[in-house]
Amino acid sequence: MTEIPHAYEKPLTRSLDRYLDDLPGDLSVSVREVPSGLSYSYNWGLRTATASIVKVNIVLALLLRAQRQGRGLAGWERRAAARAIKASDNDAASRLWTAIGGAPGLAAANKRLGLRATRPGPGGAWGSTTTGATDQVRLLNALVSPKSPLSAANRRYVLGLMRDVVPEQRWGVSAAGGRAELKNGWLPRARDGGRWTVNSIGRVRGRGRTYLIAVVSRRNPSLAAGIRAIEHVSTLVTGSLAKAAAPPRRTPT
Repeated sequence: MTEIPHAYEKPLTRSLDRYLDDLPGDLSVSVREVPSGLSYSYNWGLRTATASIVKVNIVLALLLRAQRQGRGLAGWERRAAARAIKASDNDAASRLWTAIGGAPGLAAANKRLGLRATRPGPGGAWGSTTTGATDQVRLLNALVSPKSPLSAANRRYVLGLMRDVVPEQRWGVSAAGGRAELKNGWLPRARDGGRWTVNSIGRVRGRGRTYLIAVVSRRNPSLAAGIRAIEHVSTLVTGSLAKAAAPPRRTPT
């Protein structure tokens, strides 16, 4: 990955500072443009609970386990994976969490996926897994890279599920483009006084460009406020990367 040039990075960071300084809570964003590899991260040290975005991670762990066993997914596994990602079904996610071996199973899968800052939740509390935006972009990269430990067929399968998320959950990073494969997570947390953790990850394609983008946030006053912040930031950072990746204009001679 290549960080965007300072000529674009500094104004983008200032714009994010100005916008987020006026909002309660904390937010981090990481984005990579494909295939140029241009990338940008803001507040990269922030760690939040995953809430339901971890369901993609759980399904990837399930697929890695099935690959190792030399088999495809069982019928119930496919049905649970579809419900977990497309409709964010918690019972389905809990069944899959048990199937992958819980926290130790997720940790083993994440080592293969190249994640560095994701810590599985304790016991059955998969939604309390903690992560950062940069790690979520690494997770997304495992869905698009031919160097991924996941087979091409399994990568297509998961992206297909993310493409078919139910309409009422298609907010967040999808604001940055026309087509998106995404997964969102949202959770009011008692430890934050009932304020909301709101996260969104996905591959977004539009105007001839493709982005892997992850936004994680915490202590939002409401779900709606978290969604607004994520959508504004997603649009802002992808717009800046588009300008940075565009070929320079030739000066007439």
